[in-house]
Amino acid sequence: MEEQGIQLIVGLGNPGPQYAGTRHNAGYWLVDRIVERAGVELRPDAKFQGLLARVSGDGGDLRLLKPTTFMNHSGRALAAVCRYFDIRPEAVLIAYDELDLPVGSVKLKLGGGHGGHNGIRDSMAALGSRDFWRLRIGIGHPGAKEQVIGYVLSRPSRVDMDAILEVVDQAEGCLPELLAGEYQRVMNRLHARP
Repeated sequence: MEEQGIQLIVGLGNPGPQYAGTRHNAGYWLVDRIVERAGVELRPDAKFQGLLARVSGDGGDLRLLKPTTFMNHSGRALAAVCRYFDIRPEAVLIAYDELDLPVGSVKLKLGGGHGGHNGIRDSMAALGSRDFWRLRIGIGHPGAKEQVIGYVLSRPSRVDMDAILEVVDQAEGCLPELLAGEYQRVMNRLHARP
């Protein structure tokens, strides 16, 4: 049986030029890539506290969201869009930076905990559910817990940035399968990477 496809992709990040190239904005980069390839435009929408775009295709409409509430309050924008468009958590994909995955890796999974990620923690609370899809974009770990905040809010090296953007491209290339609910096929493609 085919599962329901993704209807909303949320990229987590922090708004403003000072955060644009930082590791914590890896989720934004996926939404930016999809928008660029689809030839649509993200538009500010005050009622959704974020930038929103729509891509229309054979499988219906896909909404794209970049919350502008700052990472710790990402759930506000996400919940507002889900309520307005009547989108269930299982049809949501949240893309975000993952400290526990090496740079150049990406993992897709349904449900789970927040793993200490404040954007995911807030999204779970706002949705009242943990049963949404997550695209975890590996940014590596600085090695010590006390270095994490500075690390995620700093820019990756050119080599690391290229590796992160390569997996963002690969995830964007899986969009047709995500929209069709072919999650196992996406996992097979993305998780096969070294």
